[in-house]
Amino acid sequence: MIDTVRDKAAKSMSRRETTASGKAAKPRRTAKRPSRDVAIVVYDGFTPFELGVVCEVFGDDRWVPPGDPWYRRFIGGDTSTPGTADTGFRILVPHGLETLAKVDTIIVAPTYRPEEVSKQVFEALRRAHARGCRILSLCGGAFVLAEAGLLDGRRAATHWAECDELARRYPGLSVDSGVLFVDEGDILTGAGSAASIDLCLHIVRQDYGSEVATQLARQLVVPPQRDGGQAQYIERPLPVLDDTDLFADTVAWAQEHLDEPMTVEDLAVRSAMSPRTFARRFLVATGTTPYQWLVRQRVQLAQRLLEVSDLSIESVAEKSGFCTAGNLRKHFSRLVHTSPQAYRHTFQDRTTA
Repeated sequence: MIDTVRDKAAKSMSRRETTASGKAAKPRRTAKRPSRDVAIVVYDGFTPFELGVVCEVFGDDRWVPPGDPWYRRFIGGDTSTPGTADTGFRILVPHGLETLAKVDTIIVAPTYRPEEVSKQVFEALRRAHARGCRILSLCGGAFVLAEAGLLDGRRAATHWAECDELARRYPGLSVDSGVLFVDEGDILTGAGSAASIDLCLHIVRQDYGSEVATQLARQLVVPPQRDGGQAQYIERPLPVLDDTDLFADTVAWAQEHLDEPMTVEDLAVRSAMSPRTFARRFLVATGTTPYQWLVRQRVQLAQRLLEVSDLSIESVAEKSGFCTAGNLRKHFSRLVHTSPQAYRHTFQDRTTA
């Protein structure tokens, strides 16, 4: 086979092709594989960070070897007036909504004011979805997909600070606040702003493979895939109890003794109540059970220790009341969706550790 290939290559180089008229034919170029067309929909109130991410990932092909396929990017929307970003500047929109009928992938820019998006955008998205187009939303763009009715009965992600609002407005969908993105095949939704990079790299990985996605990640100076999810960035402060609250003294004592063995019964005794009465009233006052409150407090203490100290994982487990590293990892991964070591690598203050 090698000899045959050599022979064919030598013959093709030693002979020039001619046309029917006898003139020398132009040398043939190797045909490129078709590029994939991507359109991002913008409208008044769009956020520029995510638009920049899309333009960088799907528009910049300078790093792609010559002859290799890449995406063709279109920015579409209402072309009658410039689009105004939420930061105040305006951009010209070069393509109309008719572009959405021709592309393989549509990316919906973030906005938290879906009621201000035109009906024409919703109709164009529904038509594109009906013909089998892949549709992504970045950050608050999930509100637009939900308003268009494309997330009914689906799991979806958005910025963690807006998850409750998305769930309240659109009870027909299931909001996952702990992940960086949700892939439901034809519809994908990304979490908070920087998670747009994670979702776009995921698309590149689907279309061109892991090696290409990793090369692109190097160009962007970001990890190809981040550990954990959005949960590690969420702030979940528990209700603050004032001095007049029935449980204020008990809570204050517990927060000062998190490293000591403690049960719900112990807390009930300090509040001069039966465990059942204590648990019922505690739930009403704080919105959570005594056990979950205690676990959350200990995880938050562990997070602080991982951020500002160089204590071993075993020492962090002891000082936060989990006793063993295994117990810490179990509760930490359940609530923060990453390991203590990975969390420390991301959040540790190198100047104080």
